[in-house]
Amino acid sequence: MAKTRIRPLGDRILVKRVEAEEKTKGGIVLPDSAKEKPKEGIVVAVGEGKLLDSGERGKPQVKTNDRVLFTAYAGTEVKTGGEEYLIMGEDDVLAVIE
Repeated sequence: MAKTRIRPLGDRILVKRVEAEEKTKGGIVLPDSAKEKPKEGIVVAVGEGKLLDSGERGKPQVKTNDRVLFTAYAGTEVKTGGEEYLIMGEDDVLAVIE
């Protein structure tokens, strides 16, 4: 079976969440139910950019492989090829981690 590819449209981006911490700073191991979903991820794919009033496309501010912080309820979760991703608008990205 061929691997499914997802290509975001417009100003949307495809993000793979980074794994949540297994332990607290004090060394306590957290069960899966107590882990907060991370608000950090790696950009996997980027759309063409936002359509401006002039009819031109604005250049996306993030690029593939950028590590980003995003809002708590950002995006729509999708699963493909056994992997989980988020498709979100570029406006949901708060910052790029350098």
